[in-house]
Amino acid sequence: MIFTVFAAQLLRVQGLDAASVSQQAFSERANRVTIPAMRGEVVDADGITLARSVERRNITADPLAASTWVKRDRQPDGSVKKTKMGLKGAAEAIAAIVGADPAALSSSLQRAETQNRRFLYLVKDVSPQQWTQVSDLRIPGIFSERTVKREYPQGTSVAPLIGWVGADGSPGGGIEAMQNRRLNGKPGTHVYERAADGTVIATADNSDTPAVDGKPVQLTINNDLQWTAQNLIAAQVKSTKSLSGEAVVTDVKGNIVAAASYPSFDNNQIASAKGSLLSRPFADAYEPGSTSKVITMAAALEEGKVTPQSVFTVPYQLERADQKFKDSHPHPTEKYTTAGILADSSNTGTIQVGEKLSPQVLRGYMNKFGLGVPTGVRFPGESSGYVPPVDKLKGPTRYTVMFGQGVSGNSMQQVSVFQTIANGGVREPLKLVKGVGDGSGGYTAAQDDRVAVQVVSPKVAGEVSRMLQSVVGEGAPRRRRRFRGTTSRARPVPRSGSTRRPAATPVTRPRSSGSRRRRSRSTSCR
Repeated sequence: MIFTVFAAQLLRVQGLDAASVSQQAFSERANRVTIPAMRGEVVDADGITLARSVERRNITADPLAASTWVKRDRQPDGSVKKTKMGLKGAAEAIAAIVGADPAALSSSLQRAETQNRRFLYLVKDVSPQQWTQVSDLRIPGIFSERTVKREYPQGTSVAPLIGWVGADGSPGGGIEAMQNRRLNGKPGTHVYERAADGTVIATADNSDTPAVDGKPVQLTINNDLQWTAQNLIAAQVKSTKSLSGEAVVTDVKGNIVAAASYPSFDNNQIASAKGSLLSRPFADAYEPGSTSKVITMAAALEEGKVTPQSVFTVPYQLERADQKFKDSHPHPTEKYTTAGILADSSNTGTIQVGEKLSPQVLRGYMNKFGLGVPTGVRFPGESSGYVPPVDKLKGPTRYTVMFGQGVSGNSMQQVSVFQTIANGGVREPLKLVKGVGDGSGGYTAAQDDRVAVQVVSPKVAGEVSRMLQSVVGEGAPRRRRRFRGTTSRARPVPRSGSTRRPAATPVTRPRSSGSRRRRSRSTSCR
């Protein structure tokens, strides 16, 4: 009877339950390690790397196994000399390779052994080459985890624009966040078997689910121009003792080729970064000042209210809505053409031109030129700026918006004004992403359903363009390349709620919060 029961049990274990018993034994030996995916590169328009992922290693230890380490050195006579190294010897050997403190490593190993722990991180963030040297020591219980580290070769010159990736792999602003869906890959899994003493069973049936790397993203940015713009605006901020500054350059088709801001930070050392980590050309909105005069003039010309040669009597001071408006500097009452008003950046002259337009019409042109509406780039933290609704365009506000006060926009919105004029009156959607990796080493053009808008006619754009040339042309050397521009007071507006106000093209933000503010010049070129 006893023999019959034993035989039945043996049959069940060896036959019927063999698969489940084998699976249970495998589960006890199996270890699963995540294989991190390589995040896609970010490159400039010419393929220069702005962000990349590199392989790194975290060295782990099983102290109980490592304590048994015996070093074997082959002698000249062919014999093998055995030296018991233990945890102290393991710590010293590893520290010499990775540049760590041997006493600290030894202390960590011995403390974990005392606590009967079979796992601890011994050294993090070592190079694959260093890990190879450590692996060659053949210390029992010493393993590594493959990790990925994000590097930013261009550092502070492009950091606010690119953003960063945190220690947990999550994006922190900029392109890293904006293009995370494309840049981020899918991690894989490595399953291996480990013996009771901690050593990997080399002959076991290990298996891998490979990681899928992210796609590279190419920007419209020109790295050389970005570097130059960053250094120039940093020097300007320092020389004027301003709080911040930004410089934006686009081509006539709306491709952003430089978007610099200062102060910046080093996204390779994000833990020590201070201050704002946002890209100011997108995030900060300012009263655009004389940039708005370009809109007012273009709108009046397009609506047929004036011509470039229309003559106005322009005083230093002009009263409207029970308020006196002044020009930036005293002058006698003079005769100005429309072109002369823009060339001299006259507030009182601009009011006389702008009041020929209804508030509805003027506000409509502001929106068409890009003020008060998102750029569509979808950059993290972007401000839409502010244009008062029509029912608020009364009293003094009716007139201040004509010369850029009581309205705000970020640098990207403001540079769109000049892009529109330079492009024959067509406002192209601003573009920052040029293409996405196609899996074959090339790039597929970024998908974009935005369309260009004809804001003013080519004739009016040409007239305004010639008027802007006179702003920067007087006294300037004649060159083959033409410049068009005007000044922007870059007057910061207090931030309120979700609407951010501070920017110009380039601008420096004055330290003073009083009525006297340092002016900065904004120039758009083609």
